[in-house]
Amino acid sequence: MLKTQLLHPHILCALGKAGHGSKVLISDGNYPHWTKRSPNAEVVYLNLRPGLPTVTDVLEVLVSAIPIEAAEIMDTLKTGPYAMKEDPPIWKEFSQILSGAGLNLTLSRIERFAFYDAAGAPDVCLTIATGEQRIYANLLLTIGVVR
Repeated sequence: MLKTQLLHPHILCALGKAGHGSKVLISDGNYPHWTKRSPNAEVVYLNLRPGLPTVTDVLEVLVSAIPIEAAEIMDTLKTGPYAMKEDPPIWKEFSQILSGAGLNLTLSRIERFAFYDAAGAPDVCLTIATGEQRIYANLLLTIGVVR
């Protein structure tokens, strides 16, 4: 029996194979998990039902399991039917979870299609599909070093 917060065997396996600079994508329920994934990524489908688990549920566990040196988000559209006037509230939650774990990180914004490219790059070792229903809730984490 493990004593850590992270118990999922496939996630632990993928993280165990990763190293400094490897990336982890935590994706919302709208993300194209299979078609916009890295060829090297283990895809773990945690999307049990709409809303569960959330991206923030997964992030809260991951910050206790891996060192994180960078965090990137898919930027909002500036025009069209999905344009947003304000930042999605979940971004503030991401920042609160990261700072609560002692990480002083700024969320780097990446344009939508560039984000898909980044999430599909060979250095992404793990994609975690959630049931998150809030929009713009995709988070790409870069694994740091254990000091």
